[in-house]
Amino acid sequence: MNAAAAEVASTRGAIRARGLRKVFGKLVAVDHVDLDVPSGQVYGFLGPNGSGKTTTIRMLCGLLTPSAGEVEVLGLRIPQQAEALRSRIGYMTQKFSLFDDLSVLENLEFIAAIQGIPRGQTGARVDELIARYGFGDRRNQLAGTMSGGWKQRLALACAVIHEPELLFLDEPTSAVDPESRREFWENLFELADAGATILVSTHLMDEAERCHRLAVLDRGRLVADGTPAELTGALAGRTLVIETDEPRRVRGTLQSLSGVLSVVQVGNTLRVLMQEAADAGRTEQRIDHALGQAGHRAQVSAVPPNLEDVFVVATRGGADERTRAA
Repeated sequence: MNAAAAEVASTRGAIRARGLRKVFGKLVAVDHVDLDVPSGQVYGFLGPNGSGKTTTIRMLCGLLTPSAGEVEVLGLRIPQQAEALRSRIGYMTQKFSLFDDLSVLENLEFIAAIQGIPRGQTGARVDELIARYGFGDRRNQLAGTMSGGWKQRLALACAVIHEPELLFLDEPTSAVDPESRREFWENLFELADAGATILVSTHLMDEAERCHRLAVLDRGRLVADGTPAELTGALAGRTLVIETDEPRRVRGTLQSLSGVLSVVQVGNTLRVLMQEAADAGRTEQRIDHALGQAGHRAQVSAVPPNLEDVFVVATRGGADERTRAA
Protein backbone atom coordinates (compact mmCIF):
# COMPACT_ATOMS: atom_id res chain seq x y z
CA MET A 1 0.00 0.00 0.00
CA ASN A 2 1.38 3.43 -0.91
CA ALA A 3 1.87 6.25 1.60
CA ALA A 4 -1.29 8.11 0.58
CA ALA A 5 -3.47 5.01 1.00
CA ALA A 6 -1.84 4.25 4.36
CA GLU A 7 -2.61 7.77 5.57
CA VAL A 8 -6.27 7.42 4.54
CA ALA A 9 -6.56 4.03 6.29
CA SER A 10 -5.00 5.46 9.44
CA THR A 11 -7.45 8.38 9.48
CA ARG A 12 -10.46 6.12 8.97
CA GLY A 13 -9.28 3.44 11.35
CA ALA A 14 -8.59 -0.15 10.40
CA ILE A 15 -12.13 -1.49 10.87
CA ARG A 16 -15.55 0.11 10.92
CA ALA A 17 -18.75 -1.94 11.28
CA ARG A 18 -22.31 -0.74 11.70
CA GLY A 19 -25.31 -2.92 12.52
CA LEU A 20 -23.34 -6.11 11.90
CA ARG A 21 -25.63 -9.12 12.23
CA LYS A 22 -25.40 -12.83 11.47
CA VAL A 23 -28.24 -15.32 11.75
CA PHE A 24 -27.97 -19.10 11.36
CA GLY A 25 -31.54 -20.37 11.10
CA LYS A 26 -33.17 -19.35 14.39
CA LEU A 27 -29.83 -18.59 16.07
CA VAL A 28 -28.75 -14.95 16.19
CA ALA A 29 -24.97 -15.34 16.45
CA VAL A 30 -24.11 -11.63 16.08
CA ASP A 31 -26.71 -9.02 16.91
CA HIS A 32 -26.31 -5.48 15.47
CA VAL A 33 -22.69 -4.87 16.47
CA ASP A 34 -21.13 -1.43 15.91
CA LEU A 35 -17.35 -1.55 15.94
CA ASP A 36 -14.46 0.88 15.44
CA VAL A 37 -10.91 -0.49 15.54
CA PRO A 38 -8.14 2.16 15.45
CA SER A 39 -5.12 1.60 13.26
CA GLY A 40 -1.83 0.51 14.80
CA GLN A 41 -3.31 -0.86 18.02
CA VAL A 42 -3.90 -4.21 19.68
CA TYR A 43 -7.69 -4.44 19.95
CA GLY A 44 -9.18 -7.20 22.09
CA PHE A 45 -12.38 -9.19 21.72
CA LEU A 46 -13.30 -10.47 25.18
CA GLY A 47 -16.15 -12.87 25.69
CA PRO A 48 -17.18 -16.39 26.73
CA ASN A 49 -17.43 -19.28 24.30
CA GLY A 50 -20.44 -18.81 22.06
CA SER A 51 -20.47 -15.02 22.44
CA GLY A 52 -19.98 -14.39 18.72
CA LYS A 53 -16.27 -13.57 18.63
CA THR A 54 -15.29 -16.04 15.92
CA THR A 55 -18.36 -15.31 13.79
CA THR A 56 -17.62 -11.59 13.95
CA ILE A 57 -13.99 -12.09 12.99
CA ARG A 58 -14.95 -14.28 10.04
CA MET A 59 -17.33 -11.59 8.77
CA LEU A 60 -14.67 -8.89 9.15
CA CYS A 61 -12.23 -11.06 7.17
CA GLY A 62 -14.72 -11.55 4.38
CA LEU A 63 -14.95 -15.29 5.03
CA LEU A 64 -18.59 -15.11 6.09
CA THR A 65 -21.34 -12.97 4.58
CA PRO A 66 -23.27 -10.85 7.12
CA SER A 67 -27.04 -11.18 7.33
CA ALA A 68 -27.20 -7.41 7.75
CA GLY A 69 -24.97 -4.42 8.38
CA GLU A 70 -22.10 -2.54 6.78
CA VAL A 71 -18.40 -3.38 7.11
CA GLU A 72 -15.33 -1.45 5.99
CA VAL A 73 -11.86 -2.95 6.56
CA LEU A 74 -8.72 -1.07 5.52
CA GLY A 75 -10.90 1.20 3.41
CA LEU A 76 -12.52 -1.71 1.53
CA ARG A 77 -16.20 -2.65 1.62
CA ILE A 78 -16.69 -6.20 2.89
CA PRO A 79 -17.73 -8.71 1.60
CA GLN A 80 -17.87 -6.99 -1.80
CA GLN A 81 -14.11 -6.34 -1.88
CA ALA A 82 -13.03 -9.35 0.18
CA GLU A 83 -10.72 -10.63 -2.54
CA ALA A 84 -8.73 -7.39 -2.53
CA LEU A 85 -8.53 -7.55 1.27
CA ARG A 86 -7.00 -11.03 1.55
CA SER A 87 -3.48 -10.01 0.57
CA ARG A 88 -3.50 -7.25 3.20
CA ILE A 89 -4.55 -9.29 6.24
CA GLY A 90 -3.29 -12.27 8.23
CA TYR A 91 -5.53 -14.75 10.05
CA MET A 92 -4.51 -17.17 12.81
CA THR A 93 -7.09 -19.59 14.15
CA GLN A 94 -7.32 -21.20 17.58
CA LYS A 95 -6.55 -24.65 16.18
CA PHE A 96 -3.13 -25.26 14.65
CA SER A 97 -3.87 -25.33 10.92
CA LEU A 98 -0.46 -25.84 9.33
CA PHE A 99 1.05 -29.10 8.07
CA ASP A 100 2.29 -31.51 10.77
CA ASP A 101 4.29 -33.55 8.27
CA LEU A 102 6.20 -30.55 6.92
CA SER A 103 9.17 -28.93 8.65
CA VAL A 104 9.23 -25.37 9.96
CA LEU A 105 11.11 -24.30 6.84
CA GLU A 106 8.76 -26.15 4.48
CA ASN A 107 5.65 -24.69 6.13
CA LEU A 108 7.02 -21.16 5.81
CA GLU A 109 8.04 -21.68 2.17
CA PHE A 110 4.64 -23.17 1.33
CA ILE A 111 2.72 -20.26 2.91
CA ALA A 112 5.04 -17.80 1.15
CA ALA A 113 4.09 -19.36 -2.17
CA ILE A 114 0.37 -19.22 -1.34
CA GLN A 115 0.70 -15.54 -0.41
CA GLY A 116 2.39 -14.80 -3.73
CA ILE A 117 5.77 -13.74 -2.38
CA PRO A 118 8.24 -13.77 -5.30
CA ARG A 119 10.68 -16.69 -5.18
CA GLY A 120 13.61 -14.31 -5.22
CA GLN A 121 12.38 -12.74 -1.97
CA THR A 122 11.14 -15.88 -0.21
CA GLY A 123 14.51 -17.07 1.11
CA ALA A 124 15.36 -13.78 2.79
CA ARG A 125 11.89 -13.39 4.28
CA VAL A 126 11.82 -16.97 5.62
CA ASP A 127 15.31 -16.57 7.12
CA GLU A 128 14.21 -13.33 8.76
CA LEU A 129 11.20 -14.99 10.41
CA ILE A 130 13.19 -18.05 11.48
CA ALA A 131 15.63 -15.74 13.26
CA ARG A 132 12.96 -13.45 14.74
CA TYR A 133 10.88 -16.28 16.23
CA GLY A 134 13.81 -18.42 17.40
CA PHE A 135 13.62 -21.33 14.97
CA GLY A 136 17.34 -21.40 14.20
CA ASP A 137 17.93 -24.93 15.50
CA ARG A 138 14.39 -26.11 14.61
CA ARG A 139 14.11 -25.08 10.98
CA ASN A 140 14.12 -28.72 9.85
CA GLN A 141 11.94 -30.06 12.67
CA LEU A 142 8.54 -31.42 11.70
CA ALA A 143 5.77 -29.11 12.87
CA GLY A 144 3.78 -32.02 14.29
CA THR A 145 6.55 -32.88 16.76
CA MET A 146 6.69 -29.42 18.37
CA SER A 147 5.03 -28.29 21.60
CA GLY A 148 1.97 -26.05 21.60
CA GLY A 149 4.04 -22.95 22.23
CA TRP A 150 6.36 -23.61 19.27
CA LYS A 151 3.41 -24.43 17.01
CA GLN A 152 1.90 -21.11 18.03
CA ARG A 153 5.09 -19.28 17.06
CA LEU A 154 5.14 -21.00 13.69
CA ALA A 155 1.49 -20.16 13.06
CA LEU A 156 2.17 -16.50 13.85
CA ALA A 157 5.24 -16.46 11.59
CA CYS A 158 3.16 -17.88 8.74
CA ALA A 159 0.34 -15.40 9.39
CA VAL A 160 2.71 -12.42 9.03
CA ILE A 161 4.99 -13.76 6.30
CA HIS A 162 3.48 -11.38 3.73
CA GLU A 163 3.68 -8.42 6.18
CA PRO A 164 -0.07 -7.80 6.52
CA GLU A 165 -1.42 -4.45 7.65
CA LEU A 166 -4.10 -6.12 9.77
CA LEU A 167 -3.83 -9.34 11.75
CA PHE A 168 -6.81 -11.36 13.05
CA LEU A 169 -6.04 -13.78 15.89
CA ASP A 170 -8.85 -16.02 17.13
CA GLU A 171 -8.02 -17.17 20.70
CA PRO A 172 -4.43 -17.97 19.66
CA THR A 173 -3.04 -18.75 23.14
CA SER A 174 -5.77 -20.98 24.59
CA ALA A 175 -3.63 -24.14 24.49
CA VAL A 176 -0.18 -22.90 25.52
CA ASP A 177 1.67 -22.35 28.80
CA PRO A 178 1.98 -18.94 30.54
CA GLU A 179 5.58 -18.37 29.47
CA SER A 180 4.73 -19.00 25.82
CA ARG A 181 1.76 -16.63 26.13
CA ARG A 182 3.99 -13.86 27.46
CA GLU A 183 6.45 -14.33 24.59
CA PHE A 184 3.58 -14.38 22.12
CA TRP A 185 2.28 -11.05 23.38
CA GLU A 186 5.74 -9.50 23.16
CA ASN A 187 5.71 -10.50 19.50
CA LEU A 188 2.31 -8.87 19.04
CA PHE A 189 3.48 -5.56 20.44
CA GLU A 190 6.53 -5.64 18.19
CA LEU A 191 4.17 -6.00 15.23
CA ALA A 192 1.97 -3.15 16.50
CA ASP A 193 5.03 -0.95 17.02
CA ALA A 194 5.92 -1.60 13.37
CA GLY A 195 2.49 -0.28 12.32
CA ALA A 196 0.29 -3.37 12.14
CA THR A 197 -3.25 -3.40 13.56
CA ILE A 198 -4.10 -6.51 15.56
CA LEU A 199 -7.53 -7.80 16.52
CA VAL A 200 -7.24 -10.66 19.00
CA SER A 201 -10.07 -12.58 20.63
CA THR A 202 -9.62 -14.04 24.10
CA HIS A 203 -11.47 -15.16 27.20
CA LEU A 204 -8.42 -14.60 29.44
CA MET A 205 -8.48 -11.50 31.65
CA ASP A 206 -4.71 -11.07 31.86
CA GLU A 207 -4.55 -10.95 28.06
CA ALA A 208 -7.44 -8.50 27.86
CA GLU A 209 -5.55 -6.14 30.18
CA ARG A 210 -2.70 -5.97 27.67
CA CYS A 211 -4.87 -4.61 24.84
CA HIS A 212 -4.95 -0.94 23.91
CA ARG A 213 -8.72 -1.17 23.61
CA LEU A 214 -11.38 -3.81 24.28
CA ALA A 215 -14.79 -4.90 23.09
CA VAL A 216 -16.78 -7.27 25.30
CA LEU A 217 -19.21 -9.55 23.45
CA ASP A 218 -22.01 -11.48 25.09
CA ARG A 219 -24.60 -13.59 23.26
CA GLY A 220 -23.78 -11.84 20.02
CA ARG A 221 -24.07 -8.29 21.35
CA LEU A 222 -21.41 -5.68 22.05
CA VAL A 223 -21.92 -4.94 25.76
CA ALA A 224 -18.78 -2.93 26.55
CA ASP A 225 -16.21 -0.99 24.55
CA GLY A 226 -13.26 1.14 25.67
CA THR A 227 -9.72 1.10 26.97
CA PRO A 228 -9.09 -1.11 30.01
CA ALA A 229 -8.70 2.03 32.14
CA GLU A 230 -11.99 3.49 30.86
CA LEU A 231 -13.91 0.29 31.45
CA THR A 232 -12.60 -0.31 34.95
CA GLY A 233 -12.92 3.38 35.85
CA ALA A 234 -16.63 3.25 35.03
CA LEU A 235 -17.08 0.78 37.91
CA ALA A 236 -15.46 2.91 40.61
CA GLY A 237 -17.12 2.44 44.00
CA ARG A 238 -18.52 -1.00 43.23
CA THR A 239 -15.83 -3.44 44.40
CA LEU A 240 -14.91 -4.66 47.88
CA VAL A 241 -12.52 -7.22 49.34
CA ILE A 242 -13.47 -9.11 52.49
CA GLU A 243 -10.93 -11.03 54.55
CA THR A 244 -12.30 -13.72 56.82
CA ASP A 245 -11.46 -17.09 58.38
CA GLU A 246 -14.85 -18.49 57.30
CA PRO A 247 -15.15 -17.52 53.63
CA ARG A 248 -17.79 -20.10 52.69
CA ARG A 249 -20.23 -18.98 55.40
CA VAL A 250 -19.57 -15.29 54.74
CA ARG A 251 -20.04 -15.85 51.00
CA GLY A 252 -23.48 -17.32 51.64
CA THR A 253 -24.50 -14.30 53.70
CA LEU A 254 -23.21 -11.85 51.11
CA GLN A 255 -25.08 -13.53 48.28
CA SER A 256 -28.34 -13.02 50.17
CA LEU A 257 -27.83 -9.25 50.54
CA SER A 258 -29.59 -6.80 48.24
CA GLY A 259 -27.33 -4.90 45.86
CA VAL A 260 -24.67 -7.61 45.63
CA LEU A 261 -24.08 -8.69 42.02
CA SER A 262 -21.36 -11.31 42.54
CA VAL A 263 -19.07 -12.81 45.19
CA VAL A 264 -15.86 -14.65 44.21
CA GLN A 265 -13.63 -16.54 46.65
CA VAL A 266 -9.83 -16.41 46.37
CA GLY A 267 -8.33 -18.33 49.28
CA ASN A 268 -9.69 -16.71 52.46
CA THR A 269 -10.51 -13.51 50.59
CA LEU A 270 -13.86 -12.67 49.00
CA ARG A 271 -14.17 -10.18 46.16
CA VAL A 272 -17.58 -8.51 46.10
CA LEU A 273 -19.07 -6.61 43.17
CA MET A 274 -22.04 -4.37 43.88
CA GLN A 275 -24.85 -3.73 41.41
CA GLU A 276 -24.57 0.05 41.74
CA ALA A 277 -21.86 2.53 42.59
CA ALA A 278 -22.01 4.28 45.95
CA ASP A 279 -19.78 6.12 48.37
CA ALA A 280 -17.10 3.57 49.24
CA GLY A 281 -17.22 4.35 52.96
CA ARG A 282 -20.99 3.90 53.18
CA THR A 283 -20.87 0.64 51.23
CA GLU A 284 -18.14 -0.72 53.51
CA GLN A 285 -20.16 0.23 56.59
CA ARG A 286 -23.34 -1.38 55.26
CA ILE A 287 -21.61 -4.65 54.37
CA ASP A 288 -19.65 -4.69 57.63
CA HIS A 289 -22.84 -4.12 59.61
CA ALA A 290 -24.69 -6.88 57.75
CA LEU A 291 -21.89 -9.36 58.39
CA GLY A 292 -21.73 -8.40 62.04
CA GLN A 293 -25.48 -8.88 62.39
CA ALA A 294 -25.04 -12.37 60.93
CA GLY A 295 -22.33 -13.16 63.49
CA HIS A 296 -19.38 -13.10 61.10
CA ARG A 297 -15.91 -11.73 61.84
CA ALA A 298 -14.53 -10.09 58.73
CA GLN A 299 -12.52 -7.12 57.51
CA VAL A 300 -14.13 -5.12 54.70
CA SER A 301 -12.23 -2.72 52.41
CA ALA A 302 -12.84 -1.01 49.07
CA VAL A 303 -10.55 -1.89 46.16
CA PRO A 304 -10.20 -0.71 42.55
CA PRO A 305 -12.24 -2.66 39.97
CA ASN A 306 -10.55 -4.95 37.46
CA LEU A 307 -11.49 -6.34 34.05
CA GLU A 308 -13.10 -9.41 35.57
CA ASP A 309 -15.52 -7.04 37.31
CA VAL A 310 -16.17 -5.32 33.97
CA PHE A 311 -16.86 -8.69 32.39
CA VAL A 312 -19.30 -9.70 35.15
CA VAL A 313 -21.23 -6.43 34.94
CA ALA A 314 -21.36 -6.51 31.15
CA THR A 315 -22.50 -10.13 30.88
CA ARG A 316 -24.67 -10.49 33.98
CA GLY A 317 -25.97 -7.03 34.68
CA GLY A 318 -28.55 -6.85 31.89
CA ALA A 319 -29.26 -4.01 29.49
CA ASP A 320 -29.36 -1.31 32.16
CA GLU A 321 -25.94 -2.33 33.47
CA ARG A 322 -24.08 -2.30 30.17
CA THR A 323 -20.87 -0.34 30.24
CA ARG A 324 -19.75 1.67 27.23
CA ALA A 325 -16.80 4.05 27.62
CA ALA A 326 -16.50 6.99 25.28
